[in-house]
Amino acid sequence: MDSINEYIKEYAAQLSKGRIQKAYKGIMTFMSELRSYLESKYPDYTAGNLYFGYMDMTYFAFTPADLKNKKLKIAVVYLHEKGVFEVWLAGNNRKIQAEYIALMSSDNIGKYKLSQVIPGVDSIIESTLVEKPDFDHPEELKKQIEKKTMEFIKDITSILDEPQGVL
Repeated sequence: MDSINEYIKEYAAQLSKGRIQKAYKGIMTFMSELRSYLESKYPDYTAGNLYFGYMDMTYFAFTPADLKNKKLKIAVVYLHEKGVFEVWLAGNNRKIQAEYIALMSSDNIGKYKLSQVIPGVDSIIESTLVEKPDFDHPEELKKQIEKKTMEFIKDITSILDEPQGVL
């Protein structure tokens, strides 16, 4: 097993090339602009602060009032290692997350897969938004993420409003 000193040496060597910093700054700038874009286009939604993460994921909450009232939130997530955008239905805390996973386990949630209550999982439902994002065309990417996020929110709202899923 490598030591922390060996990891830090490799980290410093990679940083000295300058590419990681440029990539990270590009991702953070895009996420910040995406958050602002969605917030300005959907003023009735609550946009949370941008969570920069530990180079594992970067996200912000973007939640309509009806889900917020149920102590739920929508997270627009960039997963660094996979290089993909996802959208998650999440609870305001782990207790709420676990309650919704239990309550929704017998529901028909269509094309979506229910998460499991295990350490490290922060979602109730996850869906991929963009598998191969093109950061060189940010306006197109924003629109692609917006369209799929709004579809996800519509689907989730319908699932939660169904009679068998009285939550």
